[in-house]
Amino acid sequence: MSAPAAGPSTVAPHATTTAPLPVTPKPQPLVATGNWTTELVQLAKTAELKKHSLTLQLHTANIVAAHNTLEQKDKTIQDIKEQKNRLDSERARLLNALAEINADRDKVDLLEASVTRECADLRQQIQTLQEGEYAIAKADVDRLRAELGQPPLPPLQTKLDEKTSQYLRDRRVNGEKRIVSDSQPDHQPSTMKRPRGRPKGSKNRGGKAGGNAPSGSASASGSAVAGGAA
Repeated sequence: MSAPAAGPSTVAPHATTTAPLPVTPKPQPLVATGNWTTELVQLAKTAELKKHSLTLQLHTANIVAAHNTLEQKDKTIQDIKEQKNRLDSERARLLNALAEINADRDKVDLLEASVTRECADLRQQIQTLQEGEYAIAKADVDRLRAELGQPPLPPLQTKLDEKTSQYLRDRRVNGEKRIVSDSQPDHQPSTMKRPRGRPKGSKNRGGKAGGNAPSGSASASGSAVAGGAA
């Protein structure tokens, strides 16, 4: 028998045709060095510290702002108290003034009542005199004047009316004088220039003096007539 021919699949590999595979080092496992548990705890505490620090800063700011507001409110309260004290003092002063005014008002009321009572008494006395002794005396005087051919005396009311009119007239004149004196200034500078030469009326000064003589005599005669009539 002949030996079978060798095929390609059965050819034995040569050592020179295949390259050896590179040897890769195996990765070393991570090995914790030091106390890593303590470091994690420190990191967690640091984060928590930052968080609480921010919260504390926020609360601190709120407290400071509240203190500032409280100081302003305290100052406002002090101002209000001072204003209240001033108002209390003013009220006490006004109450004292009101008490004095009430006392003066009571005195004026008493005085008014007293004067009113006196006026009523005087009116009663006047009426009693007019209807009694005055009426009798006036009747006697009018009768005697009629016997002598003289006119009767005017009524008493006419004389009272004349007296009232004279009083009102004097009061009006005095009021006008007071108004004029109040309206005039205290000092008025003299702005008028003095005229030169002889003043007017110097030639007939003697004539005026002579012309005034009749008026003087007339007034004297009028006074004499008035005395005779009286």
